[in-house]
Amino acid sequence: MMVIVVTNAPPRLRGRLAVWLLELRAGVYVGDYSARTRARIWAQVETYIEDGDAVMAWKAPTDQGFDFTTVGRNRRMPVDFDGMKLVSFFPKEASSDVSPDTGPKHR
Repeated sequence: MMVIVVTNAPPRLRGRLAVWLLELRAGVYVGDYSARTRARIWAQVETYIEDGDAVMAWKAPTDQGFDFTTVGRNRRMPVDFDGMKLVSFFPKEASSDVSPDTGPKHR
């Protein structure tokens, strides 16, 4: 099982995701694919996200039972904490100082 949530995604990316995944709500896509297909879908997200942002979560053999990755400009960033993946926040000042053209990409 995998879930992809996109914000401010261009229509062509949303269309590509809708081909492979079921869109439950605007910008929320779910499906069940192999790791290889999941990686190919995520590569499309990274290529076409433009000024938007996205997060993908999937079932994984970790202590948490899932893993996730992000791309695009967002205040949230994944952080590994002693083998567990948690979410940290950029300070508001730091996130507003980053220009849209040079925004950080997180994986």
